[in-house]
Amino acid sequence: MRANGLGVLALGVLGMFGMIGSAMADQAVQWAPNARDNALPARTTRAELYVVLDSYLAALKAQDPSRVAWAAQVRNTENNVALMVGDGLWQTITQLGSYDLRFADPQLGQVGYFGTVTETDETAAFTIRLKVVNQKVTEVETLVVRQLDSGIKFEGQKFENKPALNEVLPPAQRLPRPRMISLADGYFDTLQLNDGTLFTKFHANCKRVENGVQTTNNPNFAVVPVSRLGCEEQFKAGNYRYDTRLRARRFMLVDEERGLVLAAGFIDHAGVPHEYLLTDGTKVRSPVHRPHSFYLFELFKLKDGAIEQIEANFITVPYNMPSPWDDWARADPAR
Repeated sequence: MRANGLGVLALGVLGMFGMIGSAMADQAVQWAPNARDNALPARTTRAELYVVLDSYLAALKAQDPSRVAWAAQVRNTENNVALMVGDGLWQTITQLGSYDLRFADPQLGQVGYFGTVTETDETAAFTIRLKVVNQKVTEVETLVVRQLDSGIKFEGQKFENKPALNEVLPPAQRLPRPRMISLADGYFDTLQLNDGTLFTKFHANCKRVENGVQTTNNPNFAVVPVSRLGCEEQFKAGNYRYDTRLRARRFMLVDEERGLVLAAGFIDHAGVPHEYLLTDGTKVRSPVHRPHSFYLFELFKLKDGAIEQIEANFITVPYNMPSPWDDWARADPAR
């Protein structure tokens, strides 16, 4: 009797665990998590990213890096050179301008900003990118367009609000992240060895601003002879044949709500050809006759499957200069 009783008890216990296991299996099937999302750390919201950005800007303006919530290890560059936190612009800034173009990628914990800074007697276009993990800053990438140090001076700078860049797109108009990056990357493919072939799509009213100056649909910008044309027309003309390489491209931030992609990289100029033909047969002279490189931040507004607006800041750096960010990416592939 006792043995039979124990047997019944054992069967009951096994049956109970069997029901629990079955219920858990059913629950797992219903939940069906996405493995990639499930493996990611908790995301930082847009509002939280902007709080970190505002705190960073306030600390920079006060020249007090101790007011920033830093991670235990920080990767920090200014104009593509690794610096200790608190060096460079932190010591020379005298004013932070009112221009405020901001955007965020909550999925990757990235926040970006275009503005202006003054260092004693020169106001410069200014871009920063921050990576935030658990409300702490782990990466800072800064670009300051100090025109006194540059061989190309952009006259007539205007730092003003651009409604297209701040527009929040309805969900139905938003593109998948890979498509957004593809269109931005296609812009660089079109610019590289530009021969009139398009590898991306442009809105008919596409505009581009570089270092605070509109360089499309602007006949008064003498630095680029085709600046009177729109984005697509400039590239179809094959004007930028002298852009030899668009190197070390990085697409660090995708703001899906606003249709924005922030990219960084280099434009290399080998210094040849000295003269070339546009697609209409016009002979033109290259503005670059020696080895030369630009380091750049470029922000693309994507709407209706095409590029609508571009905001870029760039500076001259030594020819073929490498990027610390590429070194760090190789050292930490999961970054």
